[in-house]
Amino acid sequence: MTRKMRRLAIVLACGAGLGSASALTLNAFSDNIVFFMSPGDIARKEPPTGRTIRLGGLVQAGTLHTARLDGQPTAAFKVTDGKTAIEVTYVGILPDLFREGQGVVALGTLEPDHTFHAQEVLAKHDETYMPKDVADALKRSGHWNPAKGAAPPASTWNSMTTASAK
Repeated sequence: MTRKMRRLAIVLACGAGLGSASALTLNAFSDNIVFFMSPGDIARKEPPTGRTIRLGGLVQAGTLHTARLDGQPTAAFKVTDGKTAIEVTYVGILPDLFREGQGVVALGTLEPDHTFHAQEVLAKHDETYMPKDVADALKRSGHWNPAKGAAPPASTWNSMTTASAK
């Protein structure tokens, strides 16, 4: 075997090893990626059943129902982006700042019956903060236009009518 052939064999072996390592790494990362979706995004393109996603929007007024199931606190509510609403179920203690009409991000899976089962619920932490993904979803749905000023106060979000509907 000539010196050129040995170098070529080493370069090809290193390339194959690097390619295999990259493929394995990307495959491992794809299992851990969690996408953010608004209710409208889910209505347009439903994620695969069992895939973990983040659902963000506003808690629709009048939809929060709490109970105890086997000694565990449970909650059922709807998350909306102003156009579409998704039913969410959660077993656990809700955050202190969780309220109807407030921004929320829930981490969980969409069940075959189109109910979102949340493993974690995050509520906004003060009256001026809104998660970037929730703000983007509100802009896309037409509920908030940043060019016309600051986000509307949370008390007006309960109606969930878009600016064009007013």
